[in-house]
Amino acid sequence: MLLDVANQLRKALGDDLFEDHNVFLEKVEVTLKKVDLKPSAAELKLIVNAVSWRMEDAPRVIKKIHKPGKTQPDPLRGLFEAKLDGKTCVVEYEPDSELRDYEQIPLLEDGGIEAFIRREVLPYTPDAWLVEADTKIGYEVSFTRHFYQPPQLRTLAEISADILALEQEDGGLLHEITKGATP
Repeated sequence: MLLDVANQLRKALGDDLFEDHNVFLEKVEVTLKKVDLKPSAAELKLIVNAVSWRMEDAPRVIKKIHKPGKTQPDPLRGLFEAKLDGKTCVVEYEPDSELRDYEQIPLLEDGGIEAFIRREVLPYTPDAWLVEADTKIGYEVSFTRHFYQPPQLRTLAEISADILALEQEDGGLLHEITKGATP
């Protein structure tokens, strides 16, 4: 089924190269309606991922377009103002998983997470945004650092005594084996 859908899409779209993923997704959607195919979202994602690749200089992939006037732009939270078809709107872009990063911010940070991101991240990566759904607040307690008691190591004298005792047990065989191996 999946291979049939992919082959029908390829025949309908042709061998054109699309450098703008947004245009490609639009063409795929139109073509699926035209040839009356309805793959599941997971199947469509598999097909699109199989024929797509990452380009550094490609336009950003639009995840969602918000209705004008309903949502205000907030670049810190991933809502950017953009012009589409001559109209100003607010869009969300697909995050690039290769560029995803996580920060550990002190719980008592002056100004909170927002101030930290503005001061420490945005000067270096101006198009970064905060995904509040992935934000976790709490302490990390390292039990190993606070409670681990390392075992008491043997002294050099104890180790040396054990080696000498082993040498006496094997009748000097260990000394003869290691005699030729000294660097």
